[in-house]
Amino acid sequence: MLKSSMALGYIILVCLFNGSLAQLNQRLFPDDFMFGAATAAYQVEGGWDEDGKGVSIWDDFFHSQGANETGDVACDSYHKWREDVENAKNLGLQFYRLSIAWTRILPDGTLGNINQKGIDYYLNVLKALKENNIEPVVTIYHWDAPLHISKLGGFLSSAIVDYFGDYARLLFQTFGEYVKYWITVNEPTIVCELGYGMDVFPPALALIGDGIYQCGYNLLKAHAHAYHIYEDEFKATQKGKITIVTECAWYEPNDPTSTQDLETRERAIQFRLGWFANAVYLGNWPQVMIDRIGNRSQAEGLSKSRLPQFTQEEIDYINGTHDYFALNTYGTVNVTYTPEAPPGEASYWTDLEVTNSDTYDDPQGIRKLLNWINNRYNPGEIIISENGKVNDGGLDDDDRIEYISGYLSSILDAIYEDNLNVIGYGVWSIMDNFEWGSYDKRFGLIEVDFDSPNKTRTWKKSAYWYQDVINRRCLATTCQENIL
Repeated sequence: MLKSSMALGYIILVCLFNGSLAQLNQRLFPDDFMFGAATAAYQVEGGWDEDGKGVSIWDDFFHSQGANETGDVACDSYHKWREDVENAKNLGLQFYRLSIAWTRILPDGTLGNINQKGIDYYLNVLKALKENNIEPVVTIYHWDAPLHISKLGGFLSSAIVDYFGDYARLLFQTFGEYVKYWITVNEPTIVCELGYGMDVFPPALALIGDGIYQCGYNLLKAHAHAYHIYEDEFKATQKGKITIVTECAWYEPNDPTSTQDLETRERAIQFRLGWFANAVYLGNWPQVMIDRIGNRSQAEGLSKSRLPQFTQEEIDYINGTHDYFALNTYGTVNVTYTPEAPPGEASYWTDLEVTNSDTYDDPQGIRKLLNWINNRYNPGEIIISENGKVNDGGLDDDDRIEYISGYLSSILDAIYEDNLNVIGYGVWSIMDNFEWGSYDKRFGLIEVDFDSPNKTRTWKKSAYWYQDVINRRCLATTCQENIL
């Protein structure tokens, strides 16, 4: 952390900057609105082979490539967790989102080998958070599957359902006393798209026409299994809540007067968000996915759709497996109608058939997306589990302050003007971390010096600003309650 004189200088700068935010939103955040920040085990913990931890697919992915940058050490939170909890406390966070490394608890992913040192690590972190009045929001699976489970088929195999259930039950038994908000899987679209549909993330199978959908089918069943285990065995005594995290940008039609562009926008959201949310909140895949993938599969000469068909029993088992809606969102994408390609090589992208721009910052996009979610799924409580701004680093991160303040302002509009029940907001991330292949992309409120042996943490201007917003529970310098 900065020395006191330097910190004072930053606080003055933040106050001056905050004056320009007065036009954004003068409403106070509701009393029960939770401010938080998020992390993920592989991105911050390090200690990749310490104290009995097993090998994950990410460990193997980078090691097999001989990569120069890996998550072997990352932010070294495995050893520096006390400092991280202290920073969370000093920021004033009401919740801290973290994930459990499956292989730190179960080195090969199965109950045949339970690692007590891994359990002790997370117990220490969770207890420290609770002692400091910070609610842990715990993700069961944030992409780091055990290598052993992956070799058995991972999410291409129905066996993952029972393996995941065993793992989740152990977490509920061991940590449930300290956790009121559970997340089964983080961003299943990324798990299936980049890991099973492409070779960008492990297990890098590049099965873009069929494996990507098989992954989604088994992942949803695994999620539902974990949900029902908690619902049936633990909720009555632990009184927590559990859901899955979906991720989606807001999709804006390139021509808002074009019926085709508007239909394209809807299809893009359904293939992204609806792919997993639809089964959880309404039952079954989105109809547009069923129709398009089924029709294209038939035209390709296949005997059945590349999109696995749920049985009615599976639909009923998955439908309703949520206690709140958790959303990761980072920006807006413009989309344009593209004529459907003739049958050819099977692909998620030709199934979708959308021309889109790069993601850009647009605070109004989050309000539109929240309304779309509320209108379609009526999910009750909504938590923004990730939202943040990447840059190239540095302590003077006015761009991050502008970004977060804009999105928080739109969330306030959604709460007060649209009557949406948004109960929390989590910044990605509390600190710079290993962004799945690179240390150059900096999302943190707190800088991490990855070149230093101590992985020194230093508060950025945005950290002081966020601390001030949390303390005042308002974005503007002059705050009023429930302005209409």
